[in-house]
Amino acid sequence: VVGFSTNGKSGLESIANFNLLRSHTMTLEKVVNELQGEKNIGDNVVTTLNYDLQDTAYEALGKYDGAIVVMEPSTGKILAMVSKPDYDPNNIAEDWDELTAEDSESSVLLNRATQGLYPPGSVFKIFTTLEYVHENSDYEDYSFDCNGKFTEGDSVIHCYKNKRHGQEDLIGSFADSCNSSFASLGLTLNPDSFTELCDSMLFNTSLPLRFESSKSSFSLDADADVSTVLETSIGQGKTLVTPMHMALVVSAIANDGVLMNPYLIDHTENYNGIVVDAYEPTEYGTLLSTEDASLMQTFMREVVEDGTGERLSGQSYTAAGKTGTAEFSTSSKASHAWFVGYAHREDKEDIAVAVIVEDSGSGSEYAVPIAKKIFDAYYQ
Repeated sequence: VVGFSTNGKSGLESIANFNLLRSHTMTLEKVVNELQGEKNIGDNVVTTLNYDLQDTAYEALGKYDGAIVVMEPSTGKILAMVSKPDYDPNNIAEDWDELTAEDSESSVLLNRATQGLYPPGSVFKIFTTLEYVHENSDYEDYSFDCNGKFTEGDSVIHCYKNKRHGQEDLIGSFADSCNSSFASLGLTLNPDSFTELCDSMLFNTSLPLRFESSKSSFSLDADADVSTVLETSIGQGKTLVTPMHMALVVSAIANDGVLMNPYLIDHTENYNGIVVDAYEPTEYGTLLSTEDASLMQTFMREVVEDGTGERLSGQSYTAAGKTGTAEFSTSSKASHAWFVGYAHREDKEDIAVAVIVEDSGSGSEYAVPIAKKIFDAYYQ
């Protein structure tokens, strides 16, 4: 998140470069410095990052590569942003050749939180659910009998570990992350309106972020084959998202549909600690109606109360979210683990998180415990 200012600039070193180079030293001191041929001391940039949360998130990822974003939905403040593998910005000049070597496969300089593009897996069911609800006013009557897999023609979609979920309604399908159910209902969706919904939820567009970031991608043509439709409905296929994008979406859900512009700089001050500029929260706009946000809050709480996120239930705070297990290779059964969600308690601001743990396993097993450590640290 700090970035570097060697061989180019990135991260905070880039977006705050002007702030760091200017000086608001007292006028008399400036005169004295100029007479003595000395430089004026530059201003300081104070970030929105919560050190304890940043440290907790970093340690929680452990040996795994991946990314974590923690935000305050009501303001847009980014409280933590972690990307692994990482580097020491203090030693970037000495380490540059090693970090940029052609045989390096780790992409250390890539900020996975904002630039990493991943298959979303089941966290994408947030969007599939919203589209189904928009197209079906009787969505509460939805019913599906899951036997562990769904077959349409030559295409087969399996539930995780072929688990049989039995009779499911829509909220149960969401809470249990039933691939078979979502593949089935995905066949009924209008691809044009589905694309329109995803575009309105920040797919295929630049994020409202001054940081370097990648565009999440979604496409579903009207003539897409059955296999593509099934895979797209459960967050596989060609769909790719950044962790930052998912953090923004769940922040909007937690904030009753309104997305605040994310920001990382709280204020700048001169070297004596006198504030020069302070940054205030601003609205990006409405991503979801209040009705849609309320519905997703209910569905995401069910994930924690009686679904794949049960490890987050029974805490001093109320958590809500969606797990995901995203396959990323056709040659192996390896998968990335996802959790996106938020936590609420009356005495503190809500926080939203997006967690991805690369090449690990299921979201409930690997990503949920990380989210719990972050929520625990924040509410303790």
